[in-house]
Parts: sequence; C-alpha cells; structure tokens
Amino acid sequence: MIELIVVIAILGLLSTIGLISFRNAQIKGRDAQRKNDLSQIQKAFEMYLSDHQSYPEALPDAGEVWVDPDEDETVYMKEFPQDSKFGAYGYNSNGTQYILYARLENEEDPQIGSYPGTNCNGEECNYAVTSSNYTP
Repeated sequence: MIELIVVIAILGLLSTIGLISFRNAQIKGRDAQRKNDLSQIQKAFEMYLSDHQSYPEALPDAGEVWVDPDEDETVYMKEFPQDSKFGAYGYNSNGTQYILYARLENEEDPQIGSYPGTNCNGEECNYAVTSSNYTP
C-alpha cells in the first residue's frame, strides 16, 4: 500500500512539472508570435512609406487585408495580425516615424521595456519596435 502511495505521489509531481513546462512553452510561443507579427508589420510599413512618403496614421483593422485603395490596390499584408491574448497592437506615429507596441507575457524576456501611458488591452505595453529614424 505504501509503495502505491509513493508511485501516485511521484506521478503527481511529474505531471505538475510537465504542466508548468508546457505552460511556459505556450507563453514563449505566443511572445515569439508577437515579435514576428511586429516584424512583419514593420516590413509592410516600409512598403507603405515607399508608396506614400509617410507612415500610416493608424493601424488597419485586425484580420483584414491591408490594401492601398489610392494606388493600384497594392497589398501590404494579406491579413493584418492581432495579438491572440491582448487584442490589437498599440501604435503611435507622426507620419515620419512610428513606435509599435505589444505586451509580452514572459516577464523574464530580456527585451521587455517600460512604456508608460501605453495601452495593450487594459495593461501597460512592455515591448516595442520603432522606425529606423525614431527618436523619443
């Protein structure tokens, strides 16, 4: 009987460790997707800049095809991304430069920063990418 209790305790401990590792892997995977989304948006912004000599004033709607209605229906993105947990990404632009925000879940990520006054679905954003000419 004692051996059975020990085996059950060991199995419980191993399953708990496995679930924690799985949860951490999910968090890191979602953060990697956020970083990839922002990288893809940056590339689309550079194409937009090339066509319009300025960055967009606002982000397109998530899930929509981002096309240029003024030009020859240029497609900048086939589907504008949205954060799977926190919703839309944050964005500020004055036309000549921009900063694009997201909220990372992994608080130990070395790229986390502080961006007071930003809003990522009710929480302060903690990750950003900028135009190459961005000056705070």
